[in-house]
Order: sequence, then structure tokens, then C-alpha cells
Amino acid sequence: MTDANTLPNRRSPRRDVRGILLLDKPVGMSSNAALQQVKRAYQARKAGHSGSLDPLASGMLPITLGEATKMAGFVLEADKQYWTRIKLGVTTTTGDAEGEPVTTRPVGGLDAAHLRTVLNDFTGQIQQIPPMHSAIKRNGQPLYKLAHKGLEVERQPRRVVINHIHLLSHCGDELELEISCSKGTYIRTLAEDIGSRLGCGGHVASLRRLSIGPYQSHQMVTLESLAAAGEAHSALDAFLLPMESALLHWPSVSLSDELAFFIRRGQPVVVSKAPKGDMVKLYSARDRFLGIGRVMEDGRIAPRRLVNP
Repeated sequence: MTDANTLPNRRSPRRDVRGILLLDKPVGMSSNAALQQVKRAYQARKAGHSGSLDPLASGMLPITLGEATKMAGFVLEADKQYWTRIKLGVTTTTGDAEGEPVTTRPVGGLDAAHLRTVLNDFTGQIQQIPPMHSAIKRNGQPLYKLAHKGLEVERQPRRVVINHIHLLSHCGDELELEISCSKGTYIRTLAEDIGSRLGCGGHVASLRRLSIGPYQSHQMVTLESLAAAGEAHSALDAFLLPMESALLHWPSVSLSDELAFFIRRGQPVVVSKAPKGDMVKLYSARDRFLGIGRVMEDGRIAPRRLVNP
């Protein structure tokens, strides 16, 4: 029987597979370990992930394969939605349940109206100080490596946007929240700040990413499903979304063979009735995705990020 967290280590020749897999990363696994398992399962030459999740967290981890890695940056830019359970009254060294307790305070009685008022104060544009246990680099070194050495350095606040915070439940010293936020938001920091505002402190006990940009939770695929597909390439590839799905709401431009020829050589082209805006998806006359173009001030479309045929 195959362990879903240990997919077969195939030594067959690597494939030029392309597409996006919305992996449902399990708790206890690093994002890089999950990436390597998927890469082995698909025998992919090239793979990456967009928006890492801590081992404590589960949920949506977009894995980009082959030419789809060129879309990874656009996935990172998208808003995200999380479910989280916050433990009030205890702060930890990491801001989540993996850290050691630092302070313990009584929680006291908290009514729903007061909680919603506090949560409402954290919606909209806010400033966050990134946690020390993060991948942000200082002089080329990730902060978490400094934190593991017991060091703490000054971090500059960053602007993030909290679209909404829904209070799902409140029982004793635990809150369940659903949060929609911009890129760069640290849920651990938000939990700490909410706990501080309530006067008792807090940390993330559980965290699950529900969605990213256009991608929704029902589209996620588990490691168990990949393991069940075995070595059947057709079954595995059926889980993949097209790379342009990351750009769902972008306007599209269809290019004739002649215009596509010049675009592929890096030359701007004139397209009749070109959509207004900044970025567009480019397709061939046969509806093959060519990449990303930028609408110039004079109306021409220039290539921005093209994919190989």
C-alpha cells in the first residue's frame, strides 16, 4: 500500500509537463517537501510553488509545472482566503502552535459584539511587522535562520489589506475566523495583534488556506489522489489546470499567425480593437496560449512573458 505522503520515487526520464496543480498540502509537511513529491509523481523536468505554507498549515499550495512556472509570480500577487483557529491567552515564540509559550494571561469574558468590533478594526489597509520566523531576507539571510539562533532584528512595517474577517465561532479561549487578505499578510502576526488588542495575547493554533485568486477549495487535489493515480500520466495530467487559469479575469487577445510571429521575436504589434488596460493574455489563431502581453500607450501590444510552444 502506498503512503500518500511518500509518493513513488520514479527514475524514468523527466517529462515536459505543463500546468498548475492545486495541491491540498497536509499538516506537518513543508512546502518544499510537498513540491518535491509532486515533481517526482509527475516526473516533471521543472516545478515550483507559489506562496509557501508553514508545516503547521494545510490547504491550497499551487504547484506550477514546466512552462507554468512563468505564471508563479502572478499567482503570488493574488488575494488569499484562510480559515484559522486562534488560541487566546498564550503567546509563543513563533506566533503559532509550533513555538514555545512566552506569556500566559487570563482571557476573561469576551462577548461577540466586542469581538466583532475588535476584528473590524483590523479590516482594510493595515500595517504589519513581519515575524522573525519568516522567509523575508535580511542581508541575504532568511529571518527564520536568525530567529533559530535566538537573534531578533528590526523589521520595517509593511502595508497589507484585510478584505474581511468573519467570526465563525467563539468558545472560551478559542476563536475561529475566516480571513480574506492581500498578498504578504501574515496570519500569525494578525492573530498576535488581535490577541494583544483583546488584552490577553494569542497565537495561531491551526491554519488552512482555502483559496488563492481565482482558485477555489473544491479544485484542490490531495497527495492520496496523486498516489491513487499511480504512474498513469493521463490520470495525473487530468488534475492539472491550464497555466493561463492564473489570469482568469484578464482580457484576451487572439493573434494571427503573422502577428504571433513578430510577438515571438519580441516586437510590439498592432491589434485592431485591442482591449484597454495594462496586461492581456495572448492566444494564437488556433487558441493556443502564447503568454502575456502589455498594452503600450500607443495601443500596440508588446510581449511581456511568453511561453515556449
